[in-house]
Amino acid sequence: MSISALREQFPVLEHLAYLNAGTDGPLPAAASVAARAEIERQERDGRAAAHFERRHELSASLRSSYAALLGCDESLLALTTCTTEGMSLVVGGLRFTAGEEILTSDEEHPGLLGALIAARELTGVSIRTAPLAQLADAVSPKTRLVACSHVGWKSGCLAPALADLDVPVLLDGAQGLGAVPVDVAALGCDAYAAPGQKWLCGPDGSGVLYVSESMLERLEVGRRGYQNLADPNAGLGATLQPDARRLDALALSAETLACSLAALSVLADAGWQEVHSRALSLARRLAEMLDEHGRDVAPRAESTLVSFGSENPPAERACLAEQGIVLRDIPGTPWLRASVGAWNDESDLERLLGSLDR
Repeated sequence: MSISALREQFPVLEHLAYLNAGTDGPLPAAASVAARAEIERQERDGRAAAHFERRHELSASLRSSYAALLGCDESLLALTTCTTEGMSLVVGGLRFTAGEEILTSDEEHPGLLGALIAARELTGVSIRTAPLAQLADAVSPKTRLVACSHVGWKSGCLAPALADLDVPVLLDGAQGLGAVPVDVAALGCDAYAAPGQKWLCGPDGSGVLYVSESMLERLEVGRRGYQNLADPNAGLGATLQPDARRLDALALSAETLACSLAALSVLADAGWQEVHSRALSLARRLAEMLDEHGRDVAPRAESTLVSFGSENPPAERACLAEQGIVLRDIPGTPWLRASVGAWNDESDLERLLGSLDR
């Protein structure tokens, strides 16, 4: 599939300038077809042994697809329901004690902050913040984990190089995977949590977690059930899966798995290099257009997010939505945020610019 034909795979773009993949990506038609097919199969055939074998096959295929995208072995990947779940598994699975600290940035999403708050309340570990760009230099002798965004959700700024730190690094990949190239080995992180519903255009309730071998050995797994046990029928002698499957969500539906796979296939058919390149180029162009239009553009890096000033972000977001332009406001800031994907084109950007200040 050519990158120019990618837009045709997303029905929502026929009537909306959809610039909201940083919240939820547009759903390709092929993904909804795949999900409906699974529901219809269950309706027709029931849900017995063949149904659970189907779920197992879909899980294996999705894990393999995620591994190719992250540049790692599939044995190091867990299938989750969202980014937050993956980060909570890592933060909650590490043993922290009072007197130790977790270092994070001052622009993190509630999805990570919630896990950090829980760790502080349950273990006594302290949480210290520093500007995202200065995290590498802010590590102290008390730091036991650095946890931050790969791509900042407010501005689109990138995390600094953290590969050479002597402490483990957890990256929130909510605005990374699918939006920009990701190579977990090159990033040098010990864990990378990402969603399926944002830049991968999959369904709500899908996600992936990468953990390095050393991190996997350290993590305690308090949540156990049929899905993540190697021998679930062994009664009280049941043991965990030997690899990252021990961190799998305990229930992912066949329709969620199939929908995720189909969405990934649409993007892969267009070519990931082309998907990343086009999205980054369009975002760069939007930032230029906004600046020319007289809107202050938030400091940003080479990412797919473009945040810009607004006198009343919630009201302007609602006004734009009435005109068929979908983006979001960032709570606690004077910004609106446009999330630009390879499925967008110049007409979406022009439609946004033409509707500002009306």
